[in-house]
Amino acid sequence: MTKVEAIIQVSKLEGVKSSLHEIGIEGMTVLEARGHGRQKGHTEFYRGREYTVDLLPKVKIEAVIPDALVDKAVAAVTGAARSGKIGDGKIFLSRIDDAVRIRNDDRGENAL
Repeated sequence: MTKVEAIIQVSKLEGVKSSLHEIGIEGMTVLEARGHGRQKGHTEFYRGREYTVDLLPKVKIEAVIPDALVDKAVAAVTGAARSGKIGDGKIFLSRIDDAVRIRNDDRGENAL
């Protein structure tokens, strides 16, 4: 099993969710996040005063999936989230040793 963590732009969330559903990934956790990478934020004006926004709003999607779906999941996220501009996001992959469904003690991929 692999945990897929994708940090994407807020506007791309619905497209990424749809793409993941199409390949059979239904269980996921979506979190609101703030941060920056290379784009380092931007400068805005409010009531005539300039200020820097250095933590930009993002969305973090987490899903634990069978290893057989990892390549499809990465392709689905990149295809739906890519604009070709700086700030599109990142995908992190981590190995998961075990999972347990609390309701009935299913373990491993059966718990997904």
